[in-house]
Amino acid sequence: MMAGKQKTEESESKQQIPLITPYQLGPFILSHRVVLAPLTRQRSYNYIPQPQAILYYSQRTSTGGLLIAEATAVSESALGYPDTPGIWTEEQVEAWKPIVNGVHEKGGIFFCQIWHSGRASHVDYQPNGQAPLSSSHRKISGKIVLPNGKDLAEYSTPRALKIEETPQIVNDFRFAARNAIKAGFDGVEIHGAHGYLIDQFLKDSINNRTDEYGGTLENRCRFALEIVEAVADEIGAERVGIRLSPFAQYLESSDSDPEALGLYMAEALNRYNILYAHYVEPRLVTSFESVATNKSLFPIRKAFKGSFLVAGGYGREDGNEAIASGKADLVVYGRIFLANPDLPRRFELNAPLNKYDRNTFYSPDPVVGYTDYPFLE
Repeated sequence: MMAGKQKTEESESKQQIPLITPYQLGPFILSHRVVLAPLTRQRSYNYIPQPQAILYYSQRTSTGGLLIAEATAVSESALGYPDTPGIWTEEQVEAWKPIVNGVHEKGGIFFCQIWHSGRASHVDYQPNGQAPLSSSHRKISGKIVLPNGKDLAEYSTPRALKIEETPQIVNDFRFAARNAIKAGFDGVEIHGAHGYLIDQFLKDSINNRTDEYGGTLENRCRFALEIVEAVADEIGAERVGIRLSPFAQYLESSDSDPEALGLYMAEALNRYNILYAHYVEPRLVTSFESVATNKSLFPIRKAFKGSFLVAGGYGREDGNEAIASGKADLVVYGRIFLANPDLPRRFELNAPLNKYDRNTFYSPDPVVGYTDYPFLE
């Protein structure tokens, strides 16, 4: 008798925690709304995912939980950080397989975030030392860490992608998506945020083109939508998401009218019936710390027909509020998920959280600050 009563109480307490309610994400049945954010960790030596990632991702997996893998380069020209994984070679695909298996063995859903850094790079990362690619010749000020993980240099001046070269980049994304499915991933998230290549076309502070990829909102969004179409065509729209950050200004990527950009993309994405749109909150602007703002993703949420994911400095309370109020279907957690491998469980029990250590976010150590954060007893 008691066991039954306890079960009832448990399920009642779950009902009161919006983040711990089930959700049907297209073909995937999720048991809760807490998503692992795509987090660059720089532990993929020589751009190949490593065995330590098997433990890292499986630690953060729960039955029916969605995980988004770290930004993964679609080609050699896509690189811009030391020891980040790629998915353009057979060796990389093979290295991802046991990592994906580890997540699936624990009942998780795993998406690969596919990415091109564009101008956020340096000739030392590029094939044959060529200039990095972008929408324009505008370079990023400040310094970049070189491939050895130690030395700093100025960002290289990019070259503007020629019109006839865009199909090749689109194809790189298509091929990366195909490889992700081959590696066992359930789907892909196209990285269209945070000042990387796709964002360099979307944002008018970078894109000063006068051809069909620049000027009007429609033209600036063309490249992103060509990639969405190609990837959806390759692996099925129900396996495709995209991450966008119209309000953010990372890597000097601001837009003069972020609301219009965010809304235009949401409406345009409806044509492709993709699984989800993952937007970064306006309160994240130039750093990963929240700032006060009266801007909201709600109009974008209302415009987009698929599942809507939000990220940006969320905790338990405002995450629950976002789900309860219909602002989002799923909430994406980065730093606190990195430091709390059992985050959904902690949210369910309202348990205290481990503090994260910023110093080990990007260190090459295969254990410290990676797989050694404690679980609840």
